[in-house]
Amino acid sequence: MNHVATGVKLAWLVTALYYFYQYVLRSAPAVMMPELSQAFGLTAMGVASLAGLFYYGYSPFSLVAGVALDRWGPRTVVPIGAAAIGVGALLFASGSSSLAGVGRLVQGAGGVFALLGAVYLATTYFPPSRAATLIGATQMCGMAGGFAGQFMVAPAITAGLPWNRFWVYMGFAGLALSVLLLASLPRTAAPQRSGGWLKQAGHALATVFSNPQSIMCGLIAGLIFIPTTIFDMVWGVRYLQEAHGFDYGEAVMRSSMVPLGWIIGCPLLGLISDRLGRRKPVILVSALVLLACLAWILFGPHEQLPPYAVGFVAGVSSGAAMIPYTVIKEANPANMSGTATGVINFLNFTLSALLGPLFSGRLGQVSSGLSARTLEHYQTTFWPLLGGVALAIVLTLLLRETGTATRRSVAAATSS
Repeated sequence: MNHVATGVKLAWLVTALYYFYQYVLRSAPAVMMPELSQAFGLTAMGVASLAGLFYYGYSPFSLVAGVALDRWGPRTVVPIGAAAIGVGALLFASGSSSLAGVGRLVQGAGGVFALLGAVYLATTYFPPSRAATLIGATQMCGMAGGFAGQFMVAPAITAGLPWNRFWVYMGFAGLALSVLLLASLPRTAAPQRSGGWLKQAGHALATVFSNPQSIMCGLIAGLIFIPTTIFDMVWGVRYLQEAHGFDYGEAVMRSSMVPLGWIIGCPLLGLISDRLGRRKPVILVSALVLLACLAWILFGPHEQLPPYAVGFVAGVSSGAAMIPYTVIKEANPANMSGTATGVINFLNFTLSALLGPLFSGRLGQVSSGLSARTLEHYQTTFWPLLGGVALAIVLTLLLRETGTATRRSVAAATSS
């Protein structure tokens, strides 16, 4: 990485900071559900559905962002995304449930440019042997934001910070970040292409979507990620309070161990994958560990293991969800890097967007709409997450290895 220009390194760091910021906003509603319920006149289920609108903006705009990055480069489009998420935060602060819904959609649409922009920089300007490490480091920044959105925001709300003032502050922070991105991102990141860009975009999307490796990468990433996006970030605090009797502060601490584990797991697993030159073994082992942790969280006695340990290990192991982001880039043409990243992000978070309301509705159904739910209610609702991780393991076995060690072996065999 020493030969990489300092300006590009700075641009990647600022884009990773943008991803941190986006994750703060993504996870913050989980620690202010009572305040949001009162402000918007919604039940806990309603607030969960409102928070989940983030993914309805995030998923489809993954495709838009990926194509736009390949076409115009990050300096043109990424600052617009940061400005959009800032505006979305201001709309969320309005106190109107309708405007808040629009704001949450805009937050998702703007937030997608953070990850895709950082991954684009990592895969375009840095050596391929560092791809998984840098993508993991990018996600580390995001999950640090997820951790901050729970661990740091919760005490501020408890100490008396009005929920809407928090969102106003975050809105102006997004606008400021947009200016910083415009100043730091490289000016000539994407090749200039003549007309027919819509046809080119359609060709790129068709190429990536028609590759079975791409579909498997998206499903693997999504199935490993769902226990974090749906279970922990939306219901984690309430689950620990209602099913295990923890007070609010302790529940927040335990729930925040999952994103804290991601902070370590994403770059660590990416580094291990790069050092091995292989992707599949790291995904497989991590998914098996995640399966065991999730089973314990739902069905095991919490008092028989050290506090925070299971959530932390689950977070570390679920960091493997970012390795398919490297695989899909390696399995598709190099000039479609942004599109490939957009496709996997679309597939990944479409699962969250579709399944989030289903899990919320199922929880309401099995609890008969009771405001206080029991452990059995949560177990009945969320046990399919175990099947999802198991399916990710099966799909990983079918995935074609794309790591540098395999490519070297193929090249050596061809030359001989």
